Amino acid sequence: MNDPAESPELLERPPAGWPAREIGALYEEHNRAIYYLALRFLGDPQRAEDATHDVFLKAFRKLNQFRGDASARTWLYRIAINHCQNLQQSWHQRHVFANSDDAVWEHSAARADSPLRVLETKELGHRIQQTLDRLSEEYRLLLLLVADEELSYEQIAALVGKSTDAVRGKLHRARKTFAALFEQTA
Repeated sequence: MNDPAESPELLERPPAGWPAREIGALYEEHNRAIYYLALRFLGDPQRAEDATHDVFLKAFRKLNQFRGDASARTWLYRIAINHCQNLQQSWHQRHVFANSDDAVWEHSAARADSPLRVLETKELGHRIQQTLDRLSEEYRLLLLLVADEELSYEQIAALVGKSTDAVRGKLHRARKTFAALFEQTA
């Protein structure tokens, strides 16, 4: 990675009207959602964390291009989706397979849960991730946006550049495919 001091775009100032505290608030409000979207999309906590930082860096650099036609959340999701898709298409991703980090599923359980419940949650998490990994990129993205991010069909349609009816149809097929594949992991 390049040295930040050598990157002139890092030295650009945010556009007028975006004081530093607003940029910080944007990060605080959306970083967790962007991380979880990247995690589900990429399947690797370290890569998801790196992708999250990259998304906010790109957003910071492009703040002057944010027109406000969509919400900041939708704008950030579009950046995250594009970035994750680019990562998925890289040579490294096509040829090197990372193991999913067990820590993701271990931390999802509440402290008061019994060891059996923790194990069940971890196993379910692995099954879900394995099934998501077997889906096409398009189906995985649609399911993540509707399930994890709880976006409306209209918001998803705007993000993926499809009509609302097309999103409904593709989500229906994605859910059926997910259910069939999920049964195979049992």
